[in-house]
Amino acid sequence: MGIAEWRDQLKSGDVSARELTDHHLSRIEAVEPSVNAYTEVTAERARADADRIDALRTSGAELPPLAGVPLAIKDNLCTRGIRTTCSSRMLENFVPPYESTVTERLWGAGAVLLGKTNLDEFAMGSSTETSVFGPSRNPWNSEKVPGGSSGGSAAAVAAGECVGALGSDTGGSIRQPASFCGVVGLKPTYGRVSRYGLVAFASSLDQVGPFANSVSDAAELLQVIAGEDPRDSTCLKAPVPDYRAALTQPVAGLRVGIVRECFEAEGLHPEVKASVMAAAALLEALGCDLVDVSCPRFNDGIATYYVIAPSEASANLARYDGVKYGYRAEEVGSLAEMTSRSRAEGFGDEVKRRILIGTYALSAGYVDAYYKKAQQVRTLIRRDFDAAFGQVDVLLTPTSPTTAFGFGAHAEDPLAMYLADLLTIPANMAGLPAISLPCGFDGSGLPIGVQLITGVLQEERLLQVAYHYEQAARVMEKRPQASLVP
Repeated sequence: MGIAEWRDQLKSGDVSARELTDHHLSRIEAVEPSVNAYTEVTAERARADADRIDALRTSGAELPPLAGVPLAIKDNLCTRGIRTTCSSRMLENFVPPYESTVTERLWGAGAVLLGKTNLDEFAMGSSTETSVFGPSRNPWNSEKVPGGSSGGSAAAVAAGECVGALGSDTGGSIRQPASFCGVVGLKPTYGRVSRYGLVAFASSLDQVGPFANSVSDAAELLQVIAGEDPRDSTCLKAPVPDYRAALTQPVAGLRVGIVRECFEAEGLHPEVKASVMAAAALLEALGCDLVDVSCPRFNDGIATYYVIAPSEASANLARYDGVKYGYRAEEVGSLAEMTSRSRAEGFGDEVKRRILIGTYALSAGYVDAYYKKAQQVRTLIRRDFDAAFGQVDVLLTPTSPTTAFGFGAHAEDPLAMYLADLLTIPANMAGLPAISLPCGFDGSGLPIGVQLITGVLQEERLLQVAYHYEQAARVMEKRPQASLVP
């Protein structure tokens, strides 16, 4: 049941918010042993939230837009009074004294908090295997990863453990798991959604966005969380349009750019390529014009990202020193030893790897050769996108070169893991909005995602094209049998 349909049934009294919440809590109890999507389930809070909505409906008051909608929140978004761990030993017992802007807006819109979802430690990863709480599993095949870093949120939506969820996207951490789990994942324009209360990974790249089972539900969630926030200096002051009204606008005549370099990318699986090209053909049948475009530096995004993101991470994670909050080593002889041991014991291997890369790239003698050069390439990537949008209205690419891979597949080769974000990173480099939605299945029955990208603050057009494709393709009606996907 989509959010709009749920809203109608709640207003008519056909279903209560408590009934919908209890349904999802029962679903969580049934499938969590197999999925491990949540780091914490807030059942008592969820029922209290739902009861307040039911009381409001009974009183005859006007209901807010997300009244009674059960949601899950990635565990790197601060929730007042509820643990926010980043799936790390460093913050395993951290309880924030304040609420992030996006979650504050969700609760103000009547949403119900079911719990916090699993992620790669400090959002650094592409498989949700680095969590201190253990890996999440893909509901389509429990032997496969759900993607990352927002794998818990994607898996929770796919397994029917919530109506929607929030994640964060630094280099593809919403879109890649959305592709692997067969759900919709939206990364808005950088600055369209406040980052206040999001635990920082790479501040110039991080962005909060929704997961949902449909494009219309993603639009509903974005409508609530988008907009100016004086507590975030990087948040844009641009007015928020009506995303839901944009969905049904006609797409005939829109120009869809097929990014040449993406279909020549290293490791692109033939089944993924064929499915994404079929999606392009369907858009053409809907009246869109397909245009071959080139973004010459598209595939340079990944090398650029793995200089800039670790550099920013090394600075952001310096705050975890064992002094102010977070994990603190015991039985130490000095402040220096306490700080050193707290960081060594509190951070996992992947986080340490990225801190070391970033510290090296920013060190004297190397900052010009690495960090500044990467920023220059970032500018060139943005110029390539500007040139492309001079020719087309929306760009189309695969979301990931492959479908979901097995656990431990890249354990001995971190670089191979990094390539999972090859096709999603450039949109972060340029701060552009992008969405992943299902476009088919591989021979093993695993979902394949297609990615659409538009210009800055063009989420209306992005959702419009995605919605028309979704309605025409009806991908989930053709899905193969899956054990945990309802």
